[in-house]
Amino acid sequence: MTDTWAPSAAGVLRLPSGRLVRGRGLRRPLPEGPEPEFGLYLLGHEPPAMPWESRWLRWPDFRLPADREAARAALREAWERARTERVEVACGGGRGRTGTALACLAVLDGMPRRDAVGYVREHYTRGAVETPWQRRFVTRFA
Repeated sequence: MTDTWAPSAAGVLRLPSGRLVRGRGLRRPLPEGPEPEFGLYLLGHEPPAMPWESRWLRWPDFRLPADREAARAALREAWERARTERVEVACGGGRGRTGTALACLAVLDGMPRRDAVGYVREHYTRGAVETPWQRRFVTRFA
């Protein structure tokens, strides 16, 4: 077992249970500090290989995951691994898809679905969860 993220590190969101997950935009440089141990990448096309374990979830920009069951499984895996590993969730810009995924992780962590988007906007970035259908995805996430 290794240390998880530093709570004050760039892009790190503390979930209600205390688990830490880093969100980021892949179009920006990799933040300084330790590398992730697991990454969940939310893109419409397969990302380049990473030097750490990763999973790709087909999720076009401004849309929803192409496969909702695969999304639930991938998000659950990220949430479970965040208990003991450095997990990052990322899309191109690090806001819409990443924010939606982080809000779903907050739901998995026990937060009421109606509060998850506001929580991520307050504690990750104001612009998280960009579209009405992304907000609806979170409120219906189980």
